[in-house]
Amino acid sequence: MGEFAQILRAWRDRVRPEDVGLPSGLDRRAPGLRREELALLTGVSVDYIVRLEQGRARNPSSQLLTALARALRLNEAERDHLFRVAGLAAPSSRHVPRHVTPTAQRMVDRFRNAPVAVAVHTAIYELVLWNPLWAAMFGDPSSQTRLQRNVAWRYFTDPTLRITHTPDDDEAYARDLVGHIRTAAGRYPDDPDIPRLVERLLEASPDFARRWEAGTVGELRTSRKTVHTEQVGDVVVDCDTFTGGPGDQTIVMMTAAPGSEDEQKLDLLRVIGLQQLQG
Repeated sequence: MGEFAQILRAWRDRVRPEDVGLPSGLDRRAPGLRREELALLTGVSVDYIVRLEQGRARNPSSQLLTALARALRLNEAERDHLFRVAGLAAPSSRHVPRHVTPTAQRMVDRFRNAPVAVAVHTAIYELVLWNPLWAAMFGDPSSQTRLQRNVAWRYFTDPTLRITHTPDDDEAYARDLVGHIRTAAGRYPDDPDIPRLVERLLEASPDFARRWEAGTVGELRTSRKTVHTEQVGDVVVDCDTFTGGPGDQTIVMMTAAPGSEDEQKLDLLRVIGLQQLQG
């Protein structure tokens, strides 16, 4: 673990707090992230980060390594090296990529202070990155399991879902969502997570089963939604979906008409989300 500890410290030192949406502050002995900040970004204890950097922690999980790679803004070559020196195989190209590229990360960071909810999803529509406004609108994804962060699972099984469409848009969205997963199944035939997800959806949702058995293939498109929030009430948003990025990941952006009451509600939610993040 000597190499692992060394590169972890080196990569932490090169990431500026402002690069990850944290205040830079004045009382810093080094320009990089503090251990406390890296722990916050990866969802582990400060003590665990200390043990990793001292070579005393053994067998970090692939989930933790993925979180570290994202927090440290690693490119794919660096991420693969991190996995190898930790004793794990680097993610296969025949599996759904979950590594968020620095470019996608910068895009999410850019909308931190704008009334735009933005998130990054994998090829099977699992949420892997989001800004504070997204969390304020839909609940903090960091407290959810991977299955709960999957959009298809939430849409077809969660009766408390905070989004509604018009009947026509709802049918189109459901069809496109199923088609998106089927397309991913064809691209990543060796990924065991896809058949497991499909099996659970088939068991849990007759609506999903009907569409899946129809052989639907496709991608998600732009749509209009109403998001129901406790803080500011209903917000009508336009949802733009950008597919075909690195690793077949999808960037979703939700905005409201400029100058509208809905945009004002989004901006208020943005402030609420930032306060929750910093609290």
